[in-house]
Amino acid sequence: MKTLIDIKQDLEGQIGKRLEVTANGGRRRTIIRSGVLTETYPSVFVVELDQEENAFERVSYSYADVLTEAVELSFYDDVAEPVASE
Repeated sequence: MKTLIDIKQDLEGQIGKRLEVTANGGRRRTIIRSGVLTETYPSVFVVELDQEENAFERVSYSYADVLTEAVELSFYDDVAEPVASE
């Protein structure tokens, strides 16, 4: 099983890559956004969103969101293998 540190280290190696973010929007809603992983911080990471699809420019998620599978990340170079799965 991955830890928060593992997830953070994995994401640091993916900065600048395109990805798709699938987030649990609550009440059985799923939000799918695409963009580029731009920054990692001690407890969150930032995704710069594609402008034609979204009303806002950036979103941030915590590593705990990935660990608990509330957020799934799929990088476009290996879409079949999300970062959070193991």
